[in-house]
Parts: sequence; structure tokens; C-alpha cells
Amino acid sequence: MAGLWEPDIDRLLTVLRREGEPDRVPVLELLHDAGYMPAVLGREVPTDPDAMRQFRIDFTLACGYDVVRGNVGNFGFAGPPNRVAQDTCQADRQRGWRDDHHGAISNWEEFEAYPWPRIEAADFSDLEALSTMLPGNMRITVLLPSGVLENLVRVVGYEPLCYMLIDEPDLVRAVADRIGECELALYEALCDFDEVAVLWLNDDLGFKTQTMIGPDALREYVFPWHTRLVEHAHAHGKPVILHACGNVLEVMEDLIATGIDAKHSFEDIIQPVADFKRDYGDRLAAIGGIDMDVISRGSEAEVRAYTRRVIEECAPGGGWALGTGNSVPNYIPVENYLAMLDEGRRWGVY
Repeated sequence: MAGLWEPDIDRLLTVLRREGEPDRVPVLELLHDAGYMPAVLGREVPTDPDAMRQFRIDFTLACGYDVVRGNVGNFGFAGPPNRVAQDTCQADRQRGWRDDHHGAISNWEEFEAYPWPRIEAADFSDLEALSTMLPGNMRITVLLPSGVLENLVRVVGYEPLCYMLIDEPDLVRAVADRIGECELALYEALCDFDEVAVLWLNDDLGFKTQTMIGPDALREYVFPWHTRLVEHAHAHGKPVILHACGNVLEVMEDLIATGIDAKHSFEDIIQPVADFKRDYGDRLAAIGGIDMDVISRGSEAEVRAYTRRVIEECAPGGGWALGTGNSVPNYIPVENYLAMLDEGRRWGVY
């Protein structure tokens, strides 16, 4: 049992590839608020870059993850400044959100002048350093700087995009294709790292009741690029997890057709993760699903009972990793997050 909780990328890959039950249910998250690492480890965040990398590895070990997140610098898509307001969870912080009324590109002249990210300028030093520090069979996972739709919304603006889809579809296509080309260049670079074992395609596609833009528009401008990204990753033996918030049930068959290995982000009000696994588990792995409302507002006892029930429903047969329904923001009580992980340790053994 002593070695059961050691990091093992094969455990996670078994789930992502739907190859049966590993030794235990893996745990995996998309993102953590920065304040969670010192809260869990009980020590301050270091300032030295290598010490910070070790800090992230120690946090990964403490939580029981099989992959540590690696970062790519100087590669992203510029948009208008975020709108900000006081963070209701921490008095000394602000919370930002996207300005959906404006974008950086509204015409062809702005398209030509836009500072598209260049792979030659990207900074991979974090991945290079982490690759030499990994303990045991831990590996690295990396997120795209958002996906095709998210960056299309960032660059054009959500409200202008809705008009542009009707008024200037050629410009929409040009922007989407340039974004896809940039992201494919990043995937190509990431696939050269042997220690990068799993890639995230984080592309929020919907809200509570439907997709952000029409299904036909997603099929026209977004999903072809998803397919190309996944095909390249698979050619290098790396599975891809799609993180997509919102109600995407209308396009689930399209998402499966892109070749993604797993789906992440679940809300009980849209579709509980157990229902998703019942409906699609023969074709996709499921990641997370502990509802954000429950883990944020429930008592520790309620979180434990809920987590145990989800484990009972989703663990049999493999193809599922434990985690929150979205991420670990600062409004989730640390004791609830740790209770979820503890239930996984107690009841997630095959």
C-alpha cells in the first residue's frame, strides 16, 4: 500500500485511454488558485524559480496527482483589458472578467496589424527545468492559452463576434484559422517534450442552456481545428483532454468525432458526471464532476457523502478521474477540497 499513492502516469493514461481499471482512481484538476498551494503544504510560496517548481511538484505529490502542470511563457492572444471588480472572497484581490462588448479585431486592417503570437518567441524554460526534476513516474501536463473559440471571443469580442458571423464570415474564418495555426504550432512544440504526457484543450463552448455560438458555426470554424490539434497529439502518443464549460450536449457527437480522449467540466444542473459516463463512457473518459456548488457551499460531511456517491457511480470499469466539476478557485473552502481528496484515497482503490 505504501507505494500505491506514488505518482504514476500509467495510472492516468489507463483512464484516458479507457483501458480498464488502474490501481486506484486518479485525481486531476485543470487549475488551482495560487493560494491553495501554501494552504495545503503549510509553507510560503518561494520566489526562486526552481524552488517554485519544486513547490509545485510537492503540491502535486501532496494531492496525489500523477502530472504536474507546466507553463509556456510569452505565447498568448491579446485582447482588450479585462473588466475588474473587488474579489468577494479576498479583500486584497480583484477579480477580472472579459469585456464582451469590444475586441482587438473588427476589420481587415486590424486583422493584418494584430500581434499574432510567434512560436519562435515562446518560452519553454519551465518545461525544460521541470523535465529534470520529476520524481518517480510523474509527468507533465500543459494547457493551451485557451482554445480556438475562447481566443476568437477574446480577439473579436463576444458581442461583435455574433454580428460578424452574419456580416463578415470571411473575417471570422480568417481570425479562427490564424488562431488555429498558432495553436497547432504550439502543440507541435509541446509534442517534442517526452516528459509532457497529457495535453489539455481548454475551450469553453457553452453556457447553462446552449452553446456560445450556433452548432453549425462551431462545426465551420472551431471543430476542424480541434481535430487537427488532436490528430497531431495522437501522432506523438499524447492524449488530449477537452475542458469545455457549459451545455455542449447538442454537439457531443461532433466533439467525439474530433478524436478527444476525455471530457472535463461538469455541472449537475446540465448533466451529472455519472450520467455522462453512462451515455458516453464507451467513447470518452470523464474527468472530475464533483459539483462546484456542492464543494463550495456544502459542509465537509456533505462533500464527503457526495464524493463517495460519485466514486461509487463512476469508478467501476475505469475511464474516470476524480476532481472538481471545473477547477479549484479561492472560494472553495480548503477543508472541502481536502475532504474530496481524502474520500478518493479511502474509496477510490480498485
